[in-house]
Order: sequence, then structure tokens, then C-alpha cells
Amino acid sequence: MVRCQVSPEAGYCPALGTPQRLSATDPKPIASSIVRDDEAQLVSAAKAGDVHAFEELVSRYEGKIFRLGMNITQNREDAEDVMQEAFLKSYTNLDRFQGDSRFYTWLVRIAVNEALMKLRKRRGNQVSLDEPINDGDDPIFREIEDWGPSPEQRFAQTELNRILNEVISELDPIFRVAFLLRDVEGLSTEETAQALGITDAAVKSRLLRARLKLREKLNKYFRRSQVQ
Repeated sequence: MVRCQVSPEAGYCPALGTPQRLSATDPKPIASSIVRDDEAQLVSAAKAGDVHAFEELVSRYEGKIFRLGMNITQNREDAEDVMQEAFLKSYTNLDRFQGDSRFYTWLVRIAVNEALMKLRKRRGNQVSLDEPINDGDDPIFREIEDWGPSPEQRFAQTELNRILNEVISELDPIFRVAFLLRDVEGLSTEETAQALGITDAAVKSRLLRARLKLREKLNKYFRRSQVQ
């Protein structure tokens, strides 16, 4: 019997050939450098049949893939499905990965496609990554160090996060995905283009419009708040 040494948090055992449920309740934090130097070696080992190497890739990226799915679909169950399918498809198609991009970029592309499919099914129409562009700007999530803020400060911080999440969720999918990959997940312009299958110029164009839309929406919100 093949034993899977994956952690309970990961919940995925490639050796069994089928995915077990990944736990997204408390995904492990991932280092700020998204892709580590040993990624290529892990992928090569996984291709050669090393189950533990692929388990390490799952453990390393499951939190980010879940968060990406959550940000795109705005639905926890859908995000968990996206994460499951992304890792399953990347494992079953590992022999097709040629190394033209980083494995993480390839994994992100699979996850984005799965998330957009969820949106299509939910909305009953097609979400095209090549639709015409409109207008929007740039709130950037910051990690705020805890210096023991007062309850009022904590409330204000929570409220700001809620506003940002709400405003981002209102972006058209083609803009939201570009913004999430580039400004939230920290992919380079080139990696974002590879993940979405578009040109660098198209990424920059969508990112600009996403940022402009976000600034416009945030300005309207805060003007409303000041009036009230």
C-alpha cells in the first residue's frame, strides 16, 4: 500500500491518483518570495515520480492558490474547488509542463481558468479575457504591524479592508484578475502575461484600468462618507 506523507493541512496525496480535500481553513503562510530557488528541482523530481517533491509544491503554494481563487470567485466553496482542480490538473499534466515559465506561473494560469469557469457557470455567460477595456486606480494592501491599536483603530482598519475587498470584487473579471496577480500576488508583468496568455502590453493596459477604476470607486466612497 502506498502511504502518503502529506500533512493534514495539505490533504492531497498524488500517490493515490485522486485528490483528497485540501484544508483551506487555515492555509499556511507563504514566504514573501513566491518562487524559491529549488522550485525547478522539485518539479524535475516530481516528474520523475517523487511524490514528496510534489507534496512540497502543494504545501508551498496551496495558501496562495486558495486566496487567488477566493479573490476571483468571492466564494469559499468555489475557491476550494479551484484549489483542488488546479493541483489535480497540474499533477496529472505534469509531463506536459515544458519549463518555459515557472511552475507557479503555470499553476496560477490553471487556477485562473478554473476560477473563471466558476464565474461563467454562476453568471450563465462567458467571461472573456479579451473583452474591450473601460476605465479605474491603485489601492495596495499593506501589512500593518500591530502596535496595540485601540478598538476604534481596529474597527477602522477592519472597515478599510472590507471596503477594499468590496471595491475589488466589483471590478470586471478581466481587470480584477490582472490586478490580483500583479499587485496582490506579486507576479511580475511577464509572469502575469504568461499566466493569462496575453501580451505584456495587455497586462499593463488592464492593470492601469483596474487601478483607475479602484481609485474612482474609493474616491466616491470616501466623499460619500465625508458628506454623511
